[in-house]
Amino acid sequence: MVTGYLDRAGYVVDRAGDGPAALARAAGHRPDLVVLDLMLPGMDGLEVCRRMRADSGPVPVIMLTARGDEDDRILGLEVGADDYVTKPFSPRELVLRVESVLRRTRPRADTGPLGAAGLTIDPAARRATKNGTELALTLREFDLLAFFLRHPGRAFGREDLMREVWGWDFGDLSTVTVHVRRLRGKVEDDPARPRLIQTVWGVGYRFDPSATDPAEREV
Repeated sequence: MVTGYLDRAGYVVDRAGDGPAALARAAGHRPDLVVLDLMLPGMDGLEVCRRMRADSGPVPVIMLTARGDEDDRILGLEVGADDYVTKPFSPRELVLRVESVLRRTRPRADTGPLGAAGLTIDPAARRATKNGTELALTLREFDLLAFFLRHPGRAFGREDLMREVWGWDFGDLSTVTVHVRRLRGKVEDDPARPRLIQTVWGVGYRFDPSATDPAEREV
């Protein structure tokens, strides 16, 4: 059914019936995006996502599952999913989510490389580095870091980040929380005491490239 809707929306869709087959297909021909069911025979979607990230790099992934518990959503995001759609869902909603994720894989035409505090990103190449070492960022992590670099020193609520980075006017705000935590794990020297991506209590988050002493600030 999902394949049929995406076909009619104009996408070329390759279908795999289980986890090992999905990994083999992705290895043979890197997809532009993966719609990945959590409940799969042979290997669950979380393990498929982990292995696909390790083998194929930052392929955009939309998790699709009947399990709607918050813990399951967060776990899917923690292993690198870029979006999460819970059954039952509107086919049009899934198509819109696919369009949104793919749109954000295209480089912005209005900006060149950005950098601060040892971090640099090249939107055209979709590459990010920290002190010269390349960072393995997911699609949303890259977009989130790019947004922070474009707006240093400004505090944004989770609703603002969901609208500006994800392009949604509504959604589960824990998505933003999880992605900020994952991004901190990759760009902070000490993720437990974040210096660059600060929590602004009662507001949200602020990227502060000039901060130097996290020990004197609550986070």
